[in-house]
Amino acid sequence: MKRILVTGGAGFLGAHICERMLDSGHKVICLDNLYTGSMANIAHLSGNPRFEFIEWDVCDPIDIAVDEIYNFACPASPPHYQADPIRTMKISFHGAINMLDLARKHGAKVMQASTSEIYGDPLVHPQTETYWGNVNSTGIRACYDEGKRAAETLFYDYHRQHGTNIRVVRIFNTYGPGMNAGDGRVVSNFIVQALGGDDLTVYGDGSQTRSFCYRDDLVEGIIRLMNAPDHVTFPVNIGNPNEFTVKQLAEVVLELTQSKSRLISLPLPQDDPTQRCPDISRAKEFLDWEPSVQLREGVLKTIAYFSKQRSEPSRLETRARVEANV
Repeated sequence: MKRILVTGGAGFLGAHICERMLDSGHKVICLDNLYTGSMANIAHLSGNPRFEFIEWDVCDPIDIAVDEIYNFACPASPPHYQADPIRTMKISFHGAINMLDLARKHGAKVMQASTSEIYGDPLVHPQTETYWGNVNSTGIRACYDEGKRAAETLFYDYHRQHGTNIRVVRIFNTYGPGMNAGDGRVVSNFIVQALGGDDLTVYGDGSQTRSFCYRDDLVEGIIRLMNAPDHVTFPVNIGNPNEFTVKQLAEVVLELTQSKSRLISLPLPQDDPTQRCPDISRAKEFLDWEPSVQLREGVLKTIAYFSKQRSEPSRLETRARVEANV
């Protein structure tokens, strides 16, 4: 049994990692300041004697003896990370240093949850891990993009200077049950709008592409990376290489919800990537991983989740209000 620390463990992905680690028989310490995470995501884990929740900000050092660290603490959707960009940078930078220092002290393996956003608006397609990116360092998305790039730099400097056992996963667009209705991501936006009979808001003409990876597939890839041999310290893309336009996603959601909602166009946000698709050759070679859940199947499961949430409107509305005020 390992002692595993998951920062951001009450978030969309962090909570599922906590659940998977408990299912594998490990002791799990979930660290979250509930800035964008929610106790509702981990409520079903609270009765497990091997689960511990600590309300904590990763910007502050902490000393816990652990074997592995999944550093997933950071707002991940544009409305959240742009709400307080300085705080977002602090979480990425100070959080990485604190988790790296903790790993160094206790000889723990530590994973950084990086992102496809480090590629910016890419000039290389699909994106390979050797691509250095095309990021606007002064734009409104830079607090997240550059924060994650700085965190990666810290991870590799600790690895070279101190021999820290690191993993770096670059996560592409992810969706599935447990998403927050108010987080501003395109899949949750479209599903919530369609179920409510509201117009679906498409930014620009909807021709920008994304690759949508179902939550369970993504977490499986993340766990395989953590368990990979020690020489797998290079960044690894985890995502679905099947590419869809945003407009195609909207049409799938309308079809599967049987909604009569219309598509309306809003101005494209600044620095919004026009293409986003991972090259997952490394994941296939070193992790024997590739996604198995296709878009329609995953969207159906996500629709079912949000439909259930709508049957508890007070909970859904309260959470959406809280997130809107972050």
